[in-house]
Amino acid sequence: MNRNGEKSRILMRRVLAVIFFNLLAFSVIVARLYFLQVKEADKYKMLSDENRISTRFLIPPRGMIYDRNGVAIARNEQDFQALLTAEQSGDIDETLRTFSQIVPLSAEEEQKIYKELKNRRRFIPVKLKDNLSWDEVSKILLHAPDLPGVEINEGLSRYYPYADIYAHVLGYVGPVSDKDKKDNPLYMVPGFKIGKSGLERFFDYKLQGKGGTIKLEVNAYGRVMNEIERNSGEEGESLNLTIDAELQKAAYEAFGEESGAAVVLNVRTGEILALVSTPSFDPNLFTNGISYKHWNALLNNERTPLVNKAVSGQYSPGSTFKVVVALAALEAGVIDLNTRFSCSGGLDVGNIRFHCWRHSGHGSLNVVEALKHSCDIFFYETAMKLGIDKIQAMAVKLGMGNVIEVGLDNEKGGIIPTKAWKKARYGTSWTYGDAANAGIGQGYVLVTPLQLATMLARVVNGGYAIQPTFVKPTEKELSKVKRLDISTKNIEIVKRGMFEVVNGAGGTAGRARFDIDGALMGGKTGTTQVRRISMKERSSGILRDEQLPWRLRNHALFIGFTPVDNPRFAVAVVVEHGSSGSGVAAPIASKILQKALQLDIK
Repeated sequence: MNRNGEKSRILMRRVLAVIFFNLLAFSVIVARLYFLQVKEADKYKMLSDENRISTRFLIPPRGMIYDRNGVAIARNEQDFQALLTAEQSGDIDETLRTFSQIVPLSAEEEQKIYKELKNRRRFIPVKLKDNLSWDEVSKILLHAPDLPGVEINEGLSRYYPYADIYAHVLGYVGPVSDKDKKDNPLYMVPGFKIGKSGLERFFDYKLQGKGGTIKLEVNAYGRVMNEIERNSGEEGESLNLTIDAELQKAAYEAFGEESGAAVVLNVRTGEILALVSTPSFDPNLFTNGISYKHWNALLNNERTPLVNKAVSGQYSPGSTFKVVVALAALEAGVIDLNTRFSCSGGLDVGNIRFHCWRHSGHGSLNVVEALKHSCDIFFYETAMKLGIDKIQAMAVKLGMGNVIEVGLDNEKGGIIPTKAWKKARYGTSWTYGDAANAGIGQGYVLVTPLQLATMLARVVNGGYAIQPTFVKPTEKELSKVKRLDISTKNIEIVKRGMFEVVNGAGGTAGRARFDIDGALMGGKTGTTQVRRISMKERSSGILRDEQLPWRLRNHALFIGFTPVDNPRFAVAVVVEHGSSGSGVAAPIASKILQKALQLDIK
């Protein structure tokens, strides 16, 4: 009995011990479940959501760019992209092979994809292809099970409807490169584009807008199952330029096959109404990354289509610079309307013979007649009496010799030399020969077409220091435009000379004359040498431009304004190796100014 009772007690203790340990284990489990499901619920819900929910940045629509009349010159178009997320893909090589069988990828594209995959975190999507057609999109969606980690993204792509006509003004957008500052999280989003040149780059932050976000529910394979939440962000600000689309097109087409640049200004406000550089390029090629083939074709073109000649081209202004010299000499009292110099076709300065373009000479001329016939001897004499420092002071006052800063890339300041400049640059003293060359806009003098247009506008508007701009100035800003310290009487003398250039008998630009309801044009021709003519060639006969290779022919220039009695528009035209200012540049300028009058731009 006692043995059985002892066994019962031992069994009972063991049963109780098992029950106790089971209760203890159960309590631990319950406590742990309570801790995980109640105390830590938010944490694990967040972790679960991170696996279930994918948050991505949304690229905001880039701001539109319009001309002065509301014509869209840079807009956005629907764009379908194929994106690859590495961490959702598994075998990336296999995925890319399958994708390229559906949508072919070039070796260059594949190289770029692998580079981005290497440089980006695995959860950040990489662009495989953009500008997909509906047919390509449908094929990708059909083969979705064989393309893990690949998805279609619908976005917007920058489009330039006028293509090459606006290329040097607008510039272009392009993918973010390794050189670009990564100070914006949007820069990591596949397909995000930033301004790379022109006004697209200058106003980039304004045009970009603010990115949004989208929360997507994804399955275990990373496939998007549902859209949970969307914050669209803010569209970029639109930009309204002073450019007139029709005038810009007319100016570009006026050049035909010629290479050069033209700038049209409103002489009263400084608004840039047209700015072209030819030949040009299609900025749409750059939007998604230009191919090596297209890039090399542009880079190796001897007419330099990638250079914005309107602001980066530096040219000897030739006889167009005589406007500056004449005004400087009148202001300094070195000459007046009655001063006359005699031109016999040549002038000896020391042991150097300086020639007039008209070998037989022009006879006796005053300043108006000298401008009309573009007599070199008159301006040799005038410049030597005046001195280079006074010429430089007037040129700078009229907008030459410094960068104007209109927001375009690589704008150059040109060169308006002084005695001190030559000493510092070459270590030699200024000479009378240097002054004579400067008097006809040659020698060391270099300007841009934008500076030529600015100079002319400031002269013909009565001496007001307007500032060229692509953004319409306010009335308050215009009220602050200062008047330069230049005599109105002297300005009228120079304007009379420019009137005679076009409208007087024997004026150098007579072939470009027009009369639109009484509106006439005034201006100044210029032809500048790009090679040195030896004494041997002069004695045997100077070769005509058409006998020379294109790159050795003279540059052709013309600056013009209209109407002459109440100027509104000023244009500067430079035709590279165009041979003749009067025969080539002046007719182009005439077409442009006639179009400006016909459009009646306010």
